[in-house]
Amino acid sequence: MNGANAGAATTAAAAAAIANATLASGAVVHMEPYDFQVILGMTERPLVVCALGGWIWKTYKYTTSYRGLIFYTSSKTPLELPKDAEVITANRISVPEM
Repeated sequence: MNGANAGAATTAAAAAAIANATLASGAVVHMEPYDFQVILGMTERPLVVCALGGWIWKTYKYTTSYRGLIFYTSSKTPLELPKDAEVITANRISVPEM
């Protein structure tokens, strides 16, 4: 392997290690509802977990995965999900607040 190929392989291995570390630590990407819907539109047959939460004010919470990351949003009104989405209704969705 020449120097250029070795450098590229090292860079790719480092990127993979970072991605795996992010997944292992449970990173969740918080985003606005519109951006969440954009992610769903980029996914063929997205899997969406949704739950209704809140004590006084009801909040609709959603998660999905895309390219190895978990995306989360919440909304005061239900989101329009793609027709081909597989939807799982959960009792509760808990995500770390940062």
